[in-house]
Amino acid sequence: MNFSTTDIVIFTGYIIVLAAIGLWLSFKDKQEGAEDYFLASKSLPWWAVGGSLIASNISAEQFIGMSGSGYVVGMAIASYELMAAITLIIVAKFFLPIFIKKGIYTMPQFLEERFDKRVHTGLAIFWVLLFVFVNITSVLYLGALALKTIMGIDMVYGIIGLVIFSATFSIFGGLKAVVWTDVIQVTVLIFGGLLASVLVLNAIGGGVWEGFSALLERAPEKFDMILDKGHEEYKNLPGISVLVGGMWIANLYYWGNNQYIIQRALGAKSLKEAQKGTAFAAFLKVLLPLIVVIPGIAAFVLDADITKPDEAYPWILDNYVITGFKGLAFAALISAIGSSLSSMVNSASTIFTMDIYRPLDKTASNKKIVTIGRIVAALSLIIGAIVAPLLGNLDQAFQFIQEYTGFISPGVVVIFLFGMFWKRTSANAAFWVVILSIPLSVALKYFTPGIPFMNRMGLCFLILSAVIMGISLLENKMEDPKAIYFEKGLFKTSPVFNTSAILIMGILAVIYAVWW
Repeated sequence: MNFSTTDIVIFTGYIIVLAAIGLWLSFKDKQEGAEDYFLASKSLPWWAVGGSLIASNISAEQFIGMSGSGYVVGMAIASYELMAAITLIIVAKFFLPIFIKKGIYTMPQFLEERFDKRVHTGLAIFWVLLFVFVNITSVLYLGALALKTIMGIDMVYGIIGLVIFSATFSIFGGLKAVVWTDVIQVTVLIFGGLLASVLVLNAIGGGVWEGFSALLERAPEKFDMILDKGHEEYKNLPGISVLVGGMWIANLYYWGNNQYIIQRALGAKSLKEAQKGTAFAAFLKVLLPLIVVIPGIAAFVLDADITKPDEAYPWILDNYVITGFKGLAFAALISAIGSSLSSMVNSASTIFTMDIYRPLDKTASNKKIVTIGRIVAALSLIIGAIVAPLLGNLDQAFQFIQEYTGFISPGVVVIFLFGMFWKRTSANAAFWVVILSIPLSVALKYFTPGIPFMNRMGLCFLILSAVIMGISLLENKMEDPKAIYFEKGLFKTSPVFNTSAILIMGILAVIYAVWW
């Protein structure tokens, strides 16, 4: 690995400075109450909300995993990013007004208010397990893989280093420290990520546009946005379903019902600030394929000497990012890993503390609640570090994360959509969806192995929708007693937000029209 002294100084300096800032933020303000620790005292401006949303979202699974998928399948994998931009607009307009009006801390808390304790507790347990054993674990594994490939650091030591780095601002400072370090990290990761893409395109074609044109000429199949049924990766990206099928389930779950994403909006100063921040994040999502997919396609065109697709991005950094900038580009990758880890850890801690522990200890003081939150954050990192090495046999980690998250996402989306927008939805109906969600997903996986997992998510969503509607119609002849009512103007958005939404949809329409 050609990592110069300058690169090492830049990379090490960045890590030390960010960790120091995280610790300073953690101890600068006293985190005396649950709102301070878990919702950043509801003080976040729009740009912090938007930046933190992207910093939390972009992680090793994007830089490493999505570049690996870009190496295999090409630009079609960018549908996750592009469709997410539309989803963010939908969530900002129709979901956030309801959540913020309710004044909730967590997604399970909303479910208890709308349904009952059973639904609340069942999904709280699912979410904690998902965060710890899939999300935190996979990010630690992919981050350690990057450290090993680029710097030759043993996987075990890489995992330990990432745990310590994340712990500096995720355990003691709560959401406020996580978000403000995210603002720094999203700036570095976007600049550093774009830098890597620009340099490799320059190396291929002598300029950014020339390099991009060379990719189009030498690997035109990598720019098909919609895959044909005969494509080897159709099982992961099943044609038109990425636009009108199961991709919506994955995106609505992730951006609309996912604690570590929604928690940023819940910590905003106001609903309008949350919506502007979400629109800002949507613009950044449109930019992300240039950062996370193009390097993977470039590695394919350059016949990268790698043994598995997830080594594509580290290979690009090693071979095409020049001395001095390599440290910055690698700092961008570590920024993405650190911000995502801290966000997942903080949200796992929030759900466990507020939704599982607090109901068992109703007399607990605010100080004790915050202490429990910090203990759970530390344990989440420790468990993730123990499990992470077991993922070493994965080929495309990004697809692994999507598929196994898809075991829970259809049921969650059904419960939230019907709970928010259909007044006859009953608590028993929602509870049965909780019970059936994972067994149904597992059964579909093993009894219909020929169906792409994204289509299975769509099928699972339809079956569970039928279940929730059938039971609700039997139980509720009229509206449910806990139904949500919308006052006039609840979903009205500002001209700035509306203009942003139109621009984003226009950009996406052009992209899909050109590369269909």
